[in-house]
Order: sequence, then structure tokens, then C-alpha cells
Amino acid sequence: MKEKLQHTADKVSTALRSSRGKDVLTYLMFVAVAFVFWVFMSLDTEVQRDFEVPIEISEVPDSVTLIGQAPEILSVSVKGKDSQMLRFLWGKISPVKFKWKENISDNYMHLPATRIDSRLREYFGPGIELVSYRPDSIHIPFTSRPGVRVKLNIQADVHPNLQYIVSGRPYANVDSVTLYSTNGIPHTLKAVSTEPIVQSELKDTTRFEVKVKPITGVRIIPDKVIVTVPVEPLIARKRMATIVTQGVPPGKNLVTFPSKVEVSYLVPMSAYNDEYPLKAFVEYEDVKMPGNKIPVSLSMLPSIYHNVSVNPESVEYIIEDAQ
Repeated sequence: MKEKLQHTADKVSTALRSSRGKDVLTYLMFVAVAFVFWVFMSLDTEVQRDFEVPIEISEVPDSVTLIGQAPEILSVSVKGKDSQMLRFLWGKISPVKFKWKENISDNYMHLPATRIDSRLREYFGPGIELVSYRPDSIHIPFTSRPGVRVKLNIQADVHPNLQYIVSGRPYANVDSVTLYSTNGIPHTLKAVSTEPIVQSELKDTTRFEVKVKPITGVRIIPDKVIVTVPVEPLIARKRMATIVTQGVPPGKNLVTFPSKVEVSYLVPMSAYNDEYPLKAFVEYEDVKMPGNKIPVSLSMLPSIYHNVSVNPESVEYIIEDAQ
């Protein structure tokens, strides 16, 4: 390997020392000089650029809650030379900061256009012209009142795919949220709801990030929750049930053929091994029906059983005198 590398290095060295190699080196040197010259010319050209400047409200007391969301960024358009904007073009843009105490009045945090304008000019420095920025002012109410905890209701219209089932109530990662308002929370407000979740053909347990329905003049924390919809596949299962006769008068016996029936149903996978009471019945009064068979009915079944069928649905019978 060393011999190969040495051989390659020798070939390159020989090529560079040749007349053609020297011409190539000279050409590359001129290209590099031209590139550096172009870079310096570009940096000295005045251009207009857009920046997204993070905004930070500093020294906010822990007891204060903003009623409304402060913007996370200011969209700023500036004009100047690229050489003056290098720290914004190549480095991480630091936030522009506003002190809490300097910008509050009558339960409002207020940043007028003049204050934002002045702060941005300081932020970008001399030589850079401020063209425009959005938002041009910030006006947000706040409160020091304690929050009120209320129940969170989930609005969901969800449907599984065939052979699947929604195996439980949809639930959120929190069961309640906290409400804040400058005017207090009405005593009648006991619960809030999520935005509606509408989904169909679900084949697996699914999680949705959903907003809590907003209330005018109220801050809701958290304003987004994770809602889980549990979904399971349905598994086919069969069991035998002994037929029990009902309504047989004294002195008579009702004998069925067969004495057992097969019950087929679909059950959620998690409940496949669970055993629930399962009984089959025939009624003596049904012997009056035409033919030599009577229908089989089942006892009340658990709600988790689906597509239940009985085989056979009716059975032959004989009536005997009791001994």
C-alpha cells in the first residue's frame, strides 16, 4: 500500500514539475485570486436581505401569565452591505431582547412600533438600514391571578377498519387543563373540549396531536394535547354451549338433538383468553311452530363479542313424559 502511495505521489510530483503542470498551477492560482476578488466585491455590494430574528421577553415574573401568545420571531427586512451582515449570515442569530418591567402598563405588555424600531436598529448596528418588520407592534394582556383547573373532554369521531375495533375510550395525556384570564374564570365553566378528531379505517392504536378549543380572552395551558385512540384486531373464536330448556311444563321433558351448539364470534385480541358465561336456550312454547325444529337463542353476551353466530340455529327435538 505504501509503495502504491509513493508511486502515485512521484507521478503527481513529476507531472507538476513538467511544463504542462506548471501551466495548470498558474491557471488555478489565477482562478483562486479571481474568486477571492469576487468575494470581496460581493461583500461590498449593497443588498436587501430578510431575517427571522427570535424575540425574547426577559425577566418575566413567575407569577405572571400572558393571555395570548407572544410572537416567537420578528420578520425583518434590512438593507446594507454583506460585509456588515456577516454575523447574521454565517452565525447563529441571537434573540432581540425586551425587558419585562420596561414594557408593561395596566396589565398589558406593550411594545409599540417606535420601541421595536429602536431596538432593531441597535441590534443590527450602524450602516444597516431597517426597511420593514412584522409584527410592527405587540400588545398582549397578562394576569397574576391563579389559574383554574377544569376537566378536558375529548371530541372524537373515529372508526376502525374491517376486522378491527376501537377497544376503549380515546384518552389524552392530561385529563385537565388550566385556564387564565384577566377578568377571572366564570364558575359555570367546568370543562373544555378538544377540537374534533375525525378519522376512519384505523388499523392500530393511533395518537393525534390536537388543539384545545380556544376561548376568547382566556389562556389555556396546555393548549395542545396528545389523544390516544386504542385500536385492536378482532380475532375469531368458537365455543360450545350446552342447550338449556326453558318453560317446560311439569311432567314433560324436552330433549334436543344435538344437545350442544357451536357459537362463533369475533373478540378483541387482548380479550381472546377471557372466558365469559355463555348459554344457549330453547323455549318450550316454540314447539308450536311448524316443522320439527325449534330455534336456539343465546344469553345476553358481553359487548366485546361481535358478529355472533350459532350453528345450528335451530335443533330437532322430542317431548317425553317425565318418569
